[in-house]
Amino acid sequence: MSNVDGLEPVATFCGNCNCGCPQLFVDPAAPNDRRVILTDDFGQRIQMSADQFSSIVADAKAGKLDAITTA
Repeated sequence: MSNVDGLEPVATFCGNCNCGCPQLFVDPAAPNDRRVILTDDFGQRIQMSADQFSSIVADAKAGKLDAITTA
């Protein structure tokens, strides 16, 4: 992602490739409904609320996303 000024990095998700890595950021200056930012390795970004992101985390912990890793 080209402009990360003011964003707090949380995690980098690396698939061990040479094409860049998706990243997770928090933007403390953004409105609550767009505070969590997930970027991909193509320069795109998704903005969501902390509640929306916590739903993704809960689904991942419950195993609902496991099939994606075996696809």
